[in-house]
Amino acid sequence: MSNKKLLEEVKEIMRRRHYSIHTERSYCAWIKKFIIFHNMQSRADLANGEEKMTAFLTHLAKDLNVAPSTQNQAMNALVFLYKQVLKYSLDKKINAERAGRKVRIPVVLTREEVASMIGLISGVQQLVVKLLYGSGLRIIECLRMRAHDLDLSMKCLTIRDGKGQKDRVTTLPIKIIPQIKEQMERVRLLHLSDLANGYGEVYLPNALERKFPNAAKDWQWQYVFPATELSIDPRSGMKRRHHLDPSSVNHAIRVAARHAGIEKHVTAHTFRHSFATHLLQRGTDIRTIQSLLGHSSLETTMIYTHVIQQGAGGVESPLDNLNDIE
Repeated sequence: MSNKKLLEEVKEIMRRRHYSIHTERSYCAWIKKFIIFHNMQSRADLANGEEKMTAFLTHLAKDLNVAPSTQNQAMNALVFLYKQVLKYSLDKKINAERAGRKVRIPVVLTREEVASMIGLISGVQQLVVKLLYGSGLRIIECLRMRAHDLDLSMKCLTIRDGKGQKDRVTTLPIKIIPQIKEQMERVRLLHLSDLANGYGEVYLPNALERKFPNAAKDWQWQYVFPATELSIDPRSGMKRRHHLDPSSVNHAIRVAARHAGIEKHVTAHTFRHSFATHLLQRGTDIRTIQSLLGHSSLETTMIYTHVIQQGAGGVESPLDNLNDIE
């Protein structure tokens, strides 16, 4: 039995297996909620894991009405705890009540709304939003992008370790290439300044720091959208320049939507939905869109066919076919 605190051991094993800091925080949060739910006082209280997991996951679905993805995330965290940390086999079946799956039509902006919002956002946040819409990126994929992920000559960019630890290549809008070049020049000068001040290292994924000790200072690994200030890395304790925080982009999007008078619930992900829907409206093959978005299942991408069937592209209302009754 380990003498370490449980969550410290969880973090240590997750870091050894190269889980992201976001997954680490999420798993630790779910494990802590699980422990509080069962009022556990010691590791001995973790016995009969299947029964305790069943009760907790059922509570999430029945009492808290969480989404299926939220319940799955909690289950993944607990399975990791028992199998990877406690070395418990989990032989019995986990018969938790499953969260009800809800099919939601994504919020999509019109082209006019996209143009209006982009015009109301300025600076680096505007460039990020242009990439969210122009390349179909998730916000964290955009902000984690490194200098070597951009291929301006081939007009494409590579997303590395995206959702599901998958790499993919997607399109790069030609019209923003000059803006990207300007951004890269600013980043290069900032990097040179950091190096001159004794900094300039960035976080490297998958233990690359140990394999290539000098790579962290190389230009190719620098973030395309670096933070404005240096900060302490929560894992290594080193002072580094991280990537731009998503909150600044999300704030700019909320303000722009309000000023544009758009009453839809607009988030950073709305631009990714709009990217897929507008490609589909232009006749792009659904499997091509699936590849650009990085969806594992075509069924996930097919949701956008429901979007374009709304309104004028779908069934005509019978009211519109009534004769003039006045």
